[in-house]
This record gives sequence, structure tokens and C-alpha cells, in this order.
Amino acid sequence: METYIKLKGQDEQRILCGSRDKHAREIRRLFGVVFVIRDGHLKMIGDDEAVQNARTTVLQILDEYRNRGAVTEVRVGEIIESGANEKTGPAGKLEGRTGPIDLPPHVWPRSGGQEDYLRSIADNEISFCIGPAGTGKTYLAVAMAISALKAGFYSKMVLARPAVEAGEKLGFLPGDYQAKVDPLMRPLYDAIESFMSIQKARKYIENDVIEVLPLAYMRGRSLENAFIILDEAQNTTRKQMKMFLTRMGAKSKIVITGDVTQIDLPPDKISGLIHSLEVLKGVRGIGRVVLTKKDIVRHRLVQKIVSAYERAEKKNGQQG
Repeated sequence: METYIKLKGQDEQRILCGSRDKHAREIRRLFGVVFVIRDGHLKMIGDDEAVQNARTTVLQILDEYRNRGAVTEVRVGEIIESGANEKTGPAGKLEGRTGPIDLPPHVWPRSGGQEDYLRSIADNEISFCIGPAGTGKTYLAVAMAISALKAGFYSKMVLARPAVEAGEKLGFLPGDYQAKVDPLMRPLYDAIESFMSIQKARKYIENDVIEVLPLAYMRGRSLENAFIILDEAQNTTRKQMKMFLTRMGAKSKIVITGDVTQIDLPPDKISGLIHSLEVLKGVRGIGRVVLTKKDIVRHRLVQKIVSAYERAEKKNGQQG
């Protein structure tokens, strides 16, 4: 099989090749394809599946660069490695009970667990997803939300996080309250900017089409016709989780993500995520998906790190 991709200028060529052709060599080695750039076109030749996977990976790199205006060499390397670990590319339209699942270009589930997660979001009004770091919990939820927002299914997208420091006290920080919590919200901004330019994301945020806010700001609100995501939900208290779930208005959808192995609450506080899963067991319209280390699609070392910590915690009989 032979495929061509037209490149938009020298910058895209440099990004795909990498310094000293590092990325080009990795694509050739990991995918087993011929990789040649000439006259503003990338040509790849090889077995059908290898070329398809390599093409999808290259398009993901280009899509991220074109949407964000920049992409680091480290990020390009991660995309290449993740794509090479995927045995098959997108095999067609992903289907849920309610019909086809629409995703932004070049986004697709990379594991069976991720497929289950996307179907849960599509088929349920509320979906819980628990899993370790690197399983795509936030990324895929934001992908679904932005796709649904652009298609006009919702008029608003809300992303919230509990403002809890990750196991350390940062002390006094300068600025107003928003300036203090913005660093804690940064992963949500990063997820948004994976699917649209920084300028467009800012415009959506300025017009309140997209809201990124601490969980505390949700109190007293009723959100209608909105796609709502609660990230890092393992750090909510029971009262906070109840408050969040009862913000849901008509024609809205909620996705709740968390990693129960990384709880940063004080020892005397019970995680609202764990508590809610028990309380809401058996309630119709609520989906639950548990991702495992097999669903990790970040750098290959992340899976090994998670496994090492699991072994250590099992040996010591405790977490942390």
C-alpha cells in the first residue's frame, strides 16, 4: 500500500522528521514503512495495516500542531510510540446503543476499555470512569464533549475539578482567587487545546460556551443543555459529590473521572467518588467503566510505573 499526505510548509516537515530525523527513523522502525518527504508531500509505503496505522499517527501529529499552533518533540514521540502500540487503526464508526459515536478527527479508542468508556458516555446521562493515570479518562471525555458541542447537541461545556493540592501545601500564592486556582485547572485547558486552537478556545471561554472552574463554583447552579465533566473526582468529599450531581439540569450529560489510587484528601475524609459509586449502584441511566493499566496509552514507562507501585502497595499493605 502507498499513501500520500500533503504538508503545509517546512514547519510540518521539520515536526514530522524531528531533530536529526529522529521521528522519521522511529516511524520507519516502529511501523515498518518507507517514509519519504519530497516536494511538500509525505509518502509512506508498506503493508496495508502498517501504512494505515502510520498514516493515522502522522495525521494525529499534524492535527494537534494545526489546532494548537505548536507541538513539542516529546509530544510527537509519545504520539508515535502510542500509535505503534496500536495494532489496528480506526476500523470504522464506533457504535453505541443510541447510534454512531462521533469523535474529532484522528481520535479513536486505543483499547477495549476505552471503547467501553466511549459507549458508556454515549449511552448514559451520567457516566463514571475510574482508572490509573494515562488511560485517557479526561482526554476522551473532552473529545466527546467538544464533538457534541460543535454538532449542536449541547449549548455549553463545563469542566470542573476540586481545588485540592496533590499531596503538598503550596502556601501563599499571589493574585486573586482565579489566579490561585488556574494552575490546578491547567490539565483541563490542555485537554481543550488538544482539539482546537488556543485562540478559538479563548473565544469559547470568554463567551461562556466553555467553562473551566473549581468544583466550589458549581454550588447553587442548575446546568441545562450542557456537557459537564468532573475531573479528579477522587478528591471530592461526599457533600461535594452530592452537590455536583444535583447540578444536572434538563438535556444535560455528566462524565465523572477519577483515579482512586491517588486520593489527596485528608485521612479522615471519605472520597465522594468511592461513596457515590456505592450509593448509586443499580440506578438506571448511570454508566460505570473501570480502566486498568492495560488501557494506558501514555509513554510505555507509565504502565511499568503503575505496575511497580501496585506491587509495592500490595507488599506493604497500604497506599501512599
